[in-house]
Amino acid sequence: MPIIQQLFADQFGSHIGKYQGRLKITKHKEILAQAPILHLEAVTIANNGISISADAIRACTENGIPIHFLSGSGKPYASLYSAGLTGTVLTRRAQLTAYNNIHGLKLALAFAGGKIENQATLLKYVAKYRKETAPAIYRELRWLAGEIIDHMEELCAIDFLAPRENYTLEDIRGTLLSIEGRAAQKYWAGFKQVLPAELAWPGRLGRGARDPFNSALNYGYGILYGEIERAVVLAGLDPFGGFIHVDRPGKPSLVLDFIEEFRAPVVDRTILGLVNKGFKIEQDEQGFLNEKTRKMLAQKVLNRLESQERYAQKRQSLRNIIQMQARHIATYVRGEREDYQPFCASW
Repeated sequence: MPIIQQLFADQFGSHIGKYQGRLKITKHKEILAQAPILHLEAVTIANNGISISADAIRACTENGIPIHFLSGSGKPYASLYSAGLTGTVLTRRAQLTAYNNIHGLKLALAFAGGKIENQATLLKYVAKYRKETAPAIYRELRWLAGEIIDHMEELCAIDFLAPRENYTLEDIRGTLLSIEGRAAQKYWAGFKQVLPAELAWPGRLGRGARDPFNSALNYGYGILYGEIERAVVLAGLDPFGGFIHVDRPGKPSLVLDFIEEFRAPVVDRTILGLVNKGFKIEQDEQGFLNEKTRKMLAQKVLNRLESQERYAQKRQSLRNIIQMQARHIATYVRGEREDYQPFCASW
């Protein structure tokens, strides 16, 4: 039996229970999935009408296994952790202090830079497979990738001026979001070039989107969100103490900051590859992804997290890279690391 590290429950009417050192997902006495608690790293409940026993919850909290809750459209709405995992103090104090000094500003620039570089990298990755078969699209994608990278000069200018002009995060946030937005326009214009025409993609839409491709992206981001939040918590950081995203009650700003450097290499690449290989994104009559599609998307995103990338002169799974990057944030805000370098995927 293969080792299962991520237990994913999305069938309405199913139940998660603990049975002799395992968690099992059952429905009408049928076993849908099971995993030894020893190897389990996370449980995701991704639909309404799914129950979980108190014994299963206790087993997860005692073993440091988070339980993430997503809506049927992939929107994260809750996570359950052991109280011991969120009891760190020193790192959180340093993190909150960093908001008002140069460390926080440089973190914001690094998150934005990682996002922009990985967007450009993905377009170059997509382009290289079209150099011979679709040279016009190849040239357009390469041009857009270059235009995206050009925005890095604006980030470098802020980085240069910040210590000299005593910039704060409040001073640069609007500019930073503008840079990200303009880069994203070019990035999604590249997607328009390569998506199948039958998807009738209207362009990138976030929350509440009902078209197939945006719905798939949003669902994939929901799965990635759980992985990012877990890494942040395990690194001793406060998920709500962000730098780019503004503070709001209940808004996990650091998770939303940190996820940016991983959206393109984990989710965008995976789902773009699926649809270009003929996968049909199926929806119900209300425009929500159906169970078959949700299951496939979840499996592919989780598989992508297990794939390896070059990192620190070694091959590491993306899941491990996310955790190591979160720890780098923690050591950086504590003053134990000179800088924070975002993860940049290869192509």
